[in-house]
Amino acid sequence: MNTTPSLQTDARPLRHALGGFATGVCVVTAMGPQGPMGITVNSFTSVSLEPPTVLWSLGKRTDRWQTFSEANHFAVHVLDASGEDLCRRFAFGDPVLAVGEYTPGRGGVPLIEGWVSRFECGVSRREDAGDHQLIFGRVLDFQTLEGPGLVLFRGRYGPSPESRS
Repeated sequence: MNTTPSLQTDARPLRHALGGFATGVCVVTAMGPQGPMGITVNSFTSVSLEPPTVLWSLGKRTDRWQTFSEANHFAVHVLDASGEDLCRRFAFGDPVLAVGEYTPGRGGVPLIEGWVSRFECGVSRREDAGDHQLIFGRVLDFQTLEGPGLVLFRGRYGPSPESRS
């Protein structure tokens, strides 16, 4: 007898199970028709060191679909431990960046503050993945700082352990 709830009617158990994997929290930025914009993601991952490639996934139902599905460049900002407000803003608040909130990076991509690592990327390909689109980026430049990042585990935020030398 199958006791697993149907994912068609209730995705909460699956979301809870997936939430058992602690993940870093990122804000991806890009330039779009509405101007510079950000979106919070936790789907960021490294793909390859040679060539340097990363990916993240974009939900097809997001109101930011046009900007991020069409952008040729993006930046991934791995948030520092104090980044919960940035995380919430770009997840639920106003996604458009105002003048003074960013500086232009490679390909005109908006760069924001509040990160422990930042990757400026050119889109190398996109792939359909169900209710998401996978966006692959060739890393054109990156920066990293010391200190803890912001981590999400079972819907709660906290600092990552500090790096050990």
